[in-house]
Amino acid sequence: MARTKEFDPDTALQKAMELFWERGYEATSMADLVEHLGIARASIYATFGGKHELYLKAYERYVQVRDPNVVELLSQPGPALPAVRALVNAYAEESLTDERRRGCLVVNTAVELATRDPHAARRVAASWDTVETALTSALIRARAQGELAAEKDPQALARFLLVLLQGIRVLGRTAPEPARIRDAAAQALSLLD
Repeated sequence: MARTKEFDPDTALQKAMELFWERGYEATSMADLVEHLGIARASIYATFGGKHELYLKAYERYVQVRDPNVVELLSQPGPALPAVRALVNAYAEESLTDERRRGCLVVNTAVELATRDPHAARRVAASWDTVETALTSALIRARAQGELAAEKDPQALARFLLVLLQGIRVLGRTAPEPARIRDAAAQALSLLD
């Protein structure tokens, strides 16, 4: 007879996501996971696989929560540029108010793992593609609605904003200077005028 799990896998995955987000992949050991999740090593392996599989599942949890917010914000009916501006400003403010200096798990994964882990690299690229596509769509809408000048290239602007947003997240991991981040965001947004 199979034993029933004595823990909630969803809660354990959430805790793992938070630990990996805080410490990163390399700095989180299986012993750390056992302690933080409050479950046995064998249960982690049986439920999630090894540390790498658990990390990728935790990453997916993070993306499922974060990426839809971007898509929803940028796909609201009505004027599109206010949503784009709100997104850029939200990234800037989140980076400045992240007291734990966790940054973004997507950016953290890109910096720590993507160059040597094809599974992580594919996931990071997919997340960035989602954000770029949502930005491009919003900017195409803005141009069609007369909010964005006809000569502006929505895809090139979206790619620029994606790079800016990820850079803001990297700076947010340090002790960011508010003026540096806010000025960069303002300069980027001036390209939409």
